[in-house]
Amino acid sequence: MTSSVPTLLAVFAHPDDEAFSVGGTLTHYARRGVRVILACATRGEAGKITVPGMTVDDLGAQREAELRAACRALEIAPPVFLDFHDSGRFERTRHDDPKALLNVTPLEVEHRIRALIEDVRPDVMLTFDPHGGYGHIDHLQIHRAASGAFFSTGHLAGGGPQRLYFTALPHAAAQGLARMGRDLDPMIYGVSESTVAVRMNVAPYAENKKAALAAHGTQMGEQSLMGKMSEQERAQMEASFLSQELFSVGGTRTALPTFPLRGLFDGLSGFEALDR
Repeated sequence: MTSSVPTLLAVFAHPDDEAFSVGGTLTHYARRGVRVILACATRGEAGKITVPGMTVDDLGAQREAELRAACRALEIAPPVFLDFHDSGRFERTRHDDPKALLNVTPLEVEHRIRALIEDVRPDVMLTFDPHGGYGHIDHLQIHRAASGAFFSTGHLAGGGPQRLYFTALPHAAAQGLARMGRDLDPMIYGVSESTVAVRMNVAPYAENKKAALAAHGTQMGEQSLMGKMSEQERAQMEASFLSQELFSVGGTRTALPTFPLRGLFDGLSGFEALDR
């Protein structure tokens, strides 16, 4: 859409989704004057509290507060909520909740994202990869809906969002997650190195990412995936996700000046300085 102020819209499903895969990138561009907007589809109402002995009266309200704190840590504006409900997983799956992402149509979710696009007019969008990271149904719903919204808003003034990017998990990283307890096939959930279009160096924002993760206290306890890791596993994981964040191209309305790209705005007229 190329307005005078570059705008990036990141669309994810739950509080904490942003911290792992795109937190450093959001901080990077916020510090360069980009208007960064984080849309969260749910408040994580069906999440698992991973701190032994912790009780929370309203988990959705608690996780909303955690996400607001994480946004402050990442130096971005407060989140925008799409007001759907967390579907949960395993024994927490909310089959009977009509507002759970599990039970709404992708077009309904797309409609809300389209309305947000019309309101904020992003130049660049970020969302989940086609496998939703590790296959969570809510992640898959948001991938489908955000992708649909990108492609169905090209008629807007200025031509709609110019680029859509997906988070990218290389095969080697997917193998690491599989070794750490995720039941996934790295050759399905990961991507080849040649698929990666953007490698963001986020090492300068490692402390921001750590603070954002820590803000999600209900999800970062001893019973979380990270909490169960050995010191060596945790060090390996942190060395990876605190140093770089990777993206593939999900859609574009402009020619790519090169491949791989120097950054998310590379080649967008008027914003060339952002990725020099």
